[in-house]
Amino acid sequence: MKVYTRTGDEGTTSLVGGERVPKYDPRVEAYGTVDELMAFTALLGDNLRPDSASAGQVEELNRILCRLMTVAALLAEGEGCTKRIELDGGAVAWLEERIDAMQAAVPAVTRFTIPGGHAAVSLCHVCRTVCRRAERAALRAAQQHPTAPEALAFLNRLSDYFYLLGRLLTARYRVEETLWNP
Repeated sequence: MKVYTRTGDEGTTSLVGGERVPKYDPRVEAYGTVDELMAFTALLGDNLRPDSASAGQVEELNRILCRLMTVAALLAEGEGCTKRIELDGGAVAWLEERIDAMQAAVPAVTRFTIPGGHAAVSLCHVCRTVCRRAERAALRAAQQHPTAPEALAFLNRLSDYFYLLGRLLTARYRVEETLWNP
């Protein structure tokens, strides 16, 4: 099978189910941004892989990548889609458990955290901000098209996960956490 099909040369693409839409359709924007988030999440995992203390986080990121692929597929469902996929019912609860565990492991803060201090910490913040953009795109798509609510909730919690992972790595790598001081 060839990678190129030439069917998109006129500015359209197919959603799951075969519906053809413009490449600027809000669903395409949403799942495209999730795809971007997946690439950055993989990069974060690759940066953590050499650190044996981060093996658990690498496993978590791999699990998140699989769920993000499901979120992208849910966002790509068109009107003609008859075979619906589902996001694992416990996906959001699992993220909340991970967030709670990381939050308990770092000191409480009352001000915003400034990204930086270590490449992996900065990548956590890149993932967080791309995740927020993916969530906004998914919400725009949901205004016009049926969208799985669990996909929206997953993206919402995932940005919090990346924030706390950044804080956890800041402590692990013993870099100074910079808090916003207006």
